[in-house]
Amino acid sequence: MSIERKGLIDFHGEDQTVVGADIEVGAEAPAFKAVANDWSQVDPITDYQGKIRVLSSILSLETSVCDTETKRFNQEAVALGEDVAIFVLSHDLPFTQERWCGAEGVDQVITLSDSALDEFGPRYGVRLKEMRVLRRAVFVVNREGLVTYADYMPALGVEPDYEAVLAAVRDVL
Repeated sequence: MSIERKGLIDFHGEDQTVVGADIEVGAEAPAFKAVANDWSQVDPITDYQGKIRVLSSILSLETSVCDTETKRFNQEAVALGEDVAIFVLSHDLPFTQERWCGAEGVDQVITLSDSALDEFGPRYGVRLKEMRVLRRAVFVVNREGLVTYADYMPALGVEPDYEAVLAAVRDVL
């Protein structure tokens, strides 16, 4: 059973319950399964061993900040190369993720849905219980499976510090 915490995220004046503990830098990245656009189950931690993994937790691809963040990581993915896998996780259904990626030309990041299995949110401390969505956060996992960067945004509409994320990736390349 995951812990539940209040007082971290406010949405339209309502305090939200965050399910799960925050991940600390230096911790082993928890394995989890999520659903890809083709409805297969993917575990970025175990299925992509040996790669550097960026896990971007977003509210929904259909919001402006999440749209901007996902497109930015899609652009950066090319420069980072094949040793880096970038995953964007939300509770959007795979149908929505596939449609959005096709419409926006996003083809370098891997979108995964946490809606069916609900493993990522509680294990990384990003699930918002009342809204049943994910809170914005970014994690970098090195080749050995350790979290080398973790940043939880203070509000749903705040973008991550892209330069800090990219620097963290380059540090472990």
